[in-house]
Amino acid sequence: MSEHPNQQPSADAHAPSSKPCCGCAGAASTENRRGFLFAAGSTLMTIGGVLVAAPIVGAALAPARNADPDTWITLAPASGFTPGKTVLLKFTKPTSAPDDGMTSSSACYVRCLEAGKFQVFAVNCAHLGCPVEWFEQSRLFLCPCHGGAYYEDGSRASGPPPRGLFEYQWRVENGSLEIRAGRLPGLQEGT
Repeated sequence: MSEHPNQQPSADAHAPSSKPCCGCAGAASTENRRGFLFAAGSTLMTIGGVLVAAPIVGAALAPARNADPDTWITLAPASGFTPGKTVLLKFTKPTSAPDDGMTSSSACYVRCLEAGKFQVFAVNCAHLGCPVEWFEQSRLFLCPCHGGAYYEDGSRASGPPPRGLFEYQWRVENGSLEIRAGRLPGLQEGT
């Protein structure tokens, strides 16, 4: 016991100290760890946000990068087509980017009616867009996916397609056959 039996211990003796604990190593490391985890979490969230936003911003800005959809593409010299024949021609889409690879290419069927007069068909079936093939012997375009058939003038012959083949607008300019190839012909064109 104490020397003075009547003396009471002071109230401050058991009260928590308002001074920071200098001898405790855990206090400083807890604060450093909390700050590090907050910084790491914030950095990862920022990186994740940028990765999610980049494709969205790219898709929003893509129309400004793409070429005019009403661009005329030169296919071949108009004098190189034989009347009564249908040929498959490939071309590069005007809206393609250097990193598009094989998807920057497209094709069309050119039917020469007579010298200087043509029909130019999209290769896609009007049913579900499968590529059609031209068969010279039967003089039909046939779709291998669902059995759609089209006459040589592109009109529907049989099968599930609701209409004939889509046609590109064409013109002869400076002796070359050109098509308006900025977008695939479709129902929005009204043809």
